[in-house]
Amino acid sequence: MSDSPPGPLAAAGGAAFAELLLSSHLALTGRPLCPPRWASMHDAAHWLYTDAPFGLLAHGMGPDPAFIYANRTAQRCFQYSWEEFIGMPSRLSASPLHQEDRHAFVRSVHEHGFADGYSGLRRTKSGEEFWIKDVTMWDLLDPEGNRRGQAAVFRDWRGP
Repeated sequence: MSDSPPGPLAAAGGAAFAELLLSSHLALTGRPLCPPRWASMHDAAHWLYTDAPFGLLAHGMGPDPAFIYANRTAQRCFQYSWEEFIGMPSRLSASPLHQEDRHAFVRSVHEHGFADGYSGLRRTKSGEEFWIKDVTMWDLLDPEGNRRGQAAVFRDWRGP
């Protein structure tokens, strides 16, 4: 894994995407995702991808949204590389037994713009389950207020 997201969706890990993540979170929750400490959005994008002490994921729009972003922490937890994560339907992050729980959380975000305090079981590439806890999920809104997808941050994770 390189220090910045590889592949054709590299722009998703760039300054514009970091701005979308951070500004949408602040606008919808009233709280910053993390303390600002960067000289530029490029520095913020690098920190969010490489050094953030939390898992950060995003999926796009559509009837079966696919991942468009997964930071290094999320990649380690789920055991997928950037190339494996990007384009994978986000529903596959949970086992079939936990789809309804995940769907209810995503639906709540869609209805209210964000949701806080979620915990749920997720599945690694090898099929092992682990808990994500202290999850906040929010809509990604561009400056015109158009929904561009959803992002989720999980601040705690552990095996079952």
